[in-house]
Amino acid sequence: MTEDSAQRLEVQAPEVSAAKARRWGSFYFMEHMLRSMRAYAVTIIVTSVGNPLLYLFSMGVGLASIVDRSPTAHFAGVGYLAFAAPALLVSSSVMTCANEMMFPVMDGFKWRRIYYGPHVTPLVPGQLAAGHVMAVGVRLLVQCSVFFLIMLAFGAAVSPTSWLIIPIGVLAGMAFGTPLMAYAARIEKENFQFSMIQRFIVMPLFLFSGTFYPLETMPRAMQWIGWISPLWHGNQLGRLATIGLTEPLWLVAVHVVYLAALGVIGMIWARRNYARRMNA
Repeated sequence: MTEDSAQRLEVQAPEVSAAKARRWGSFYFMEHMLRSMRAYAVTIIVTSVGNPLLYLFSMGVGLASIVDRSPTAHFAGVGYLAFAAPALLVSSSVMTCANEMMFPVMDGFKWRRIYYGPHVTPLVPGQLAAGHVMAVGVRLLVQCSVFFLIMLAFGAAVSPTSWLIIPIGVLAGMAFGTPLMAYAARIEKENFQFSMIQRFIVMPLFLFSGTFYPLETMPRAMQWIGWISPLWHGNQLGRLATIGLTEPLWLVAVHVVYLAALGVIGMIWARRNYARRMNA
């Protein structure tokens, strides 16, 4: 046996493969999730391009043409399209992440049980959770990048720091998505719970988080919805990046820390629920 043949056999040895799986398992499962997304790649492409086109066209050519003529309208010194566009990007990211963290997670545990095959290998439940999150993060990164390019085409990003809306959109999506992922990993039966979440949590947050108008224009008794909503914090950061919205430095720090904390807490909770669900 030559030295080269011996080296190839050593690389293929089970203990070497197991060590690689333990080290890079999250990335392996991320690759699996991204490959599985090819089954609905057309839907992803259509929504990634079609949604921003429809949103921005309706805002820029439709609603904005009416709102901007109002003498009482005030949107941080910019047109209504530039005001609403970053919030629409963040909202799109949050909704996409919510969809990827509900039925696909339940599918992995109950229906197609796609988590259990990799779990037979040295991959641990925490790596499966991390791989799922990383794959969704890649999708959000691509989606937010496409949305941002369409914003540029519509003239809805006027600040040199506008590109920061891309990581802000991903951060806001994960801040909402990882706690939802942890919850989905915990339940045994769906029983229309995900539909209820979409109808009574996601949609109200979309409407009452300062997406279409400043939060302070809402009745004070309802403004608390925005304060606890990842959407509002993401919207404000997005407007800070794209239109130069002026906010105190301490409030900017609150936005970032709040979103990051939700994402980290949700990820820790998800890893624990994955391990508990898979008896690991």
